[in-house]
Amino acid sequence: MKKVEKTFELGGRKMTLATGVLAQQATAAVMATYGETVVLATVVSAPIKIDPGYFPLIVEYQERLYAGGRIKGSRWVKREGRPSDDEILSARLIDRSIRPLFPSTYKMDIQVIVTVLSVDLENDPSILSAIATSAALSISSIPWKGPVGIVRVGMKDGTYFVNPIDSEMTFSDLDLVVTSTKNEVVMIEAGAKEVPEEKILKGIEFGQEQSQIVLKAIEEMAEEVGSKKESDGEELVTPLLKSKVKKLIEGKFDQLIKNLVSHEGGIDEVKEAVISELSEESPSSVVLAYESLLKEKVREKILSGVRPDGRKHTQIRDISSKAGVLPRTHGSAIFQRGETQVLTVTTLGGPSLEQLIESAEGEESKRYIHHYSMPPYASGETGRVGFPSRREIGHGALAERALEPVIPSEETFPYTIRIVSEVMSSNGSTSMASTCGSTLSLMDAGVPILSPVSGIAMGLVIESAKKYAILSDIMGLEDYLGDMDFKIAGTQKGVTAMQLDVKALGLTTAILKEALAQASEGRGHILKEMLKEISTPREKISTFAPKVKLVKIPVEKIGEIIGPGGRMIKKIIAETGADVEVEDDGSVNITGTTEEAVSSAVERIEGLIKEVVPGEIYEGEVKRIQPFGAFVEILPGKDGLVHVSDMSEGFVKDPSEVVSIGDKVQVRVKEIDEMKRINLSMILDPSKEKPKAPRGEGRGGYAPRGFDRRGPSRPRFSGSRSSGPHFPTSRLLDEKKGFNR
Repeated sequence: MKKVEKTFELGGRKMTLATGVLAQQATAAVMATYGETVVLATVVSAPIKIDPGYFPLIVEYQERLYAGGRIKGSRWVKREGRPSDDEILSARLIDRSIRPLFPSTYKMDIQVIVTVLSVDLENDPSILSAIATSAALSISSIPWKGPVGIVRVGMKDGTYFVNPIDSEMTFSDLDLVVTSTKNEVVMIEAGAKEVPEEKILKGIEFGQEQSQIVLKAIEEMAEEVGSKKESDGEELVTPLLKSKVKKLIEGKFDQLIKNLVSHEGGIDEVKEAVISELSEESPSSVVLAYESLLKEKVREKILSGVRPDGRKHTQIRDISSKAGVLPRTHGSAIFQRGETQVLTVTTLGGPSLEQLIESAEGEESKRYIHHYSMPPYASGETGRVGFPSRREIGHGALAERALEPVIPSEETFPYTIRIVSEVMSSNGSTSMASTCGSTLSLMDAGVPILSPVSGIAMGLVIESAKKYAILSDIMGLEDYLGDMDFKIAGTQKGVTAMQLDVKALGLTTAILKEALAQASEGRGHILKEMLKEISTPREKISTFAPKVKLVKIPVEKIGEIIGPGGRMIKKIIAETGADVEVEDDGSVNITGTTEEAVSSAVERIEGLIKEVVPGEIYEGEVKRIQPFGAFVEILPGKDGLVHVSDMSEGFVKDPSEVVSIGDKVQVRVKEIDEMKRINLSMILDPSKEKPKAPRGEGRGGYAPRGFDRRGPSRPRFSGSRSSGPHFPTSRLLDEKKGFNR
């Protein structure tokens, strides 16, 4: 393929698409550059080996760590392994953007491989990869109804901006990806901070507008390359064959549809009988004709106002909820809508249990994680059980995104939160059922979520711009036979997550506006039913959950908490039974199995960082006794010396006669010397303790001649402290009448 390069501006930055540079044996390859982010998208078509029963498209997205100048952190394995969840989600985004535009009659294996070659920590490689894939398919010989334009849209204070850099996304209220042709929306994915539907719609329109810049550049590139498209392939189902099949099953449609809804038998038997009757025809063609006729009949009924299960277009199936269903978990709930049933379990852990993620852009951590599992029995089937499928990862990510805006901050709720949604039965939108069940499970666990979240899946059957039906709460059959799968989650204030896929072109913004309004009503109804079970988070977390406290300390005090060689922090852990972790920013995470352990550790840490001020009174514990006095711990890790001269009104020969190790005594801070040593004086009768004298009138101020400023008023005649005579103050006043200096 000859070398062609197109450069255009998008979002105030230049984007370049180039072909004929790399991977010249691929059917088509495009290298895309945006800032210093570079990706390579390759497309190859090859003869089909096995017909999988669906369009044979495979999309792989692989991110090389060298793209960000990184080497894998593992000591033993340095090669990149299986794709991360983020890579799988990027591959799904590309797949969902291009799949609807392939002709169903094209029977070739198609593989798209995207490799991230360089990342600049600003420009999103996944959006660039989707654009490069659209360009590669457009310049290839593969029949395709593209191109499509893919853009990311951000929003702040009602202002929309295209392809925001990573730093801009931190303050954006909207993270919206829009894939569209010139006139129609193909794919939508969004996360939002409770954004109203009308602002979401404006964002979609803005994204479609900006996509035209991408579409124009790709069209010009395809024209310049000049590749000739292959034939779509032969139509396997001819009008004559459809007519033959229709005659054989005429009059059985209603019963077949009823059996499909109720999961009763008879479907395969009728299909096998038709294949046997038309033995001269290709069995695969007969099956396609049979399914095509059944699909047409269901769609015809829906457009006439009758859904397969008899519901109205806006009607939601019966809903039931139950919270606190498992005795030893931290939070649990069952949410059921029709035949779709999900058990969701919440587990709370300390901050150290957050998930670390390694990518070319660096390492990041997650404290809120949502996992989704759908075993084969959920749909009455047998199958593989093991690591999660791409579909499971995608559904879990959608539910996670739906709840992320309402998860409390780490300062408010310093826990790592893991949610697992176990799909028990599936017949329509298990991801939205997971969102609803997760809301209930979080509240059951006592997580103070900002608002409850509900979700709904919308469907569409469209014949023309004027003849269509929007369906609320679609079931599996309607999803399979319909033209749209539109999942929307949010709170009473607005949308938190969206995911839209189409199976046929024809979705306009006018239809989308109507679908959003209908979905808002459905979400409201579902939320109302959910909150009948539990309406607010429980006041206390489970007794089986760990207790966590976050303490902020000055960065310069970190050394005091850790201590020389880590001795102080190890001592706190050993004596309290709580785990203590100190972060570089001064955050101290304390985790324990009991409130007492956590409180004890918090008390010790606060004591270590507290500044002791002269004049303050403490109740301390005698830790050590020496001939010259006793060391009293006034705060955890902070001892002060009570000299023998400050222990009693009388002369003290041996400190052991006054105090014993372990005694609780009240002391006043006399001074903190230049070496940061704390000198204390004992308060003998706390009830008679007088207020601190003003400066110049006793302790801390001017000392009369013959009085020692370091202790209670006592005569200091001559010699050192150890050799001179010692008299208590009361005796001095009795024998020296009138002495007042």
